[in-house]
Amino acid sequence: MRHVISASRRTDIVTWYAAWFTKAIHRGWVKVRHPFSNDFYLVSLKPEDVHTVVLWSKDFSPLLENRYGLRDALSKYDQLFCHFTITGLGATPLEPKVPPWQEAVRQLPELVKLVGDPRRVTLRFDPIIHWEEAGEILSNLPLAEPILRAAAENGITSVRISFATIYGKVRKRKGWKWIDPPLERKLEITSELVRMARSLGLTIHSCADTSLLQAGALPSRCIDGELLSRLHPKGFKAPTEKDRGQRPQCGCTVSIDIGSYTMKCPSGCVYCYAHPIIQPKNLNPSEKSSPRLRGLRG
Repeated sequence: MRHVISASRRTDIVTWYAAWFTKAIHRGWVKVRHPFSNDFYLVSLKPEDVHTVVLWSKDFSPLLENRYGLRDALSKYDQLFCHFTITGLGATPLEPKVPPWQEAVRQLPELVKLVGDPRRVTLRFDPIIHWEEAGEILSNLPLAEPILRAAAENGITSVRISFATIYGKVRKRKGWKWIDPPLERKLEITSELVRMARSLGLTIHSCADTSLLQAGALPSRCIDGELLSRLHPKGFKAPTEKDRGQRPQCGCTVSIDIGSYTMKCPSGCVYCYAHPIIQPKNLNPSEKSSPRLRGLRG
């Protein structure tokens, strides 16, 4: 059975490692470091061995503009599936090297055209994040409605959400006071997002957090072998067994992630759990231009 390639949960390959990815595709294989054992193994990237290439990014412009020949290289594969993360925080101190959300959503029409079916693109309003500035709780929630509306206008039907997990290394990053809402508040937010999404013809999926299902979100299989099989232009079947290498509440089916945590991400997202390249903080919290928490209705 052909395997599913994930590129990548561990770093933004499309944005920052397009040249490396293009070379690997032309070579026909990539050497991958196991994230826990640090052992290396070879993964075939030959089109006849690959069912679907799943791309995860906050900026698909390198692909759409064919930088380093990436678009041409990926055209060899039968199917691409794209996870497009748009949190609304691009070009703010929280995501300094990510495009503003208005610029990101302008990529949607061409991305849908490239993959051939809007069901092959999913929007990730992920993570939902709260922080405190000058005694006020702020969030990216006020930007959910315009971002979800842009997705719906381009035929996209699925939205993935999660709430930020503030790991210890994230809390150590100076200058930020993170807020982790209680479960009751998270359920209220999820319920409102579900209602908003339904009004736009969208479905909210909860990524690796089953507690949100009681608020109406559906469980997420961000990589879903059954869906990839249904959408495959030649009808080939993808693996459908659960990926045991992911978090316990993750619903993803088996794939091979070709990224590495050693491939540090220059996007600089300060809440990132991986290995972002954090820029020097030149602004203090009161000087940042950040969306204010005014409720989901703005």
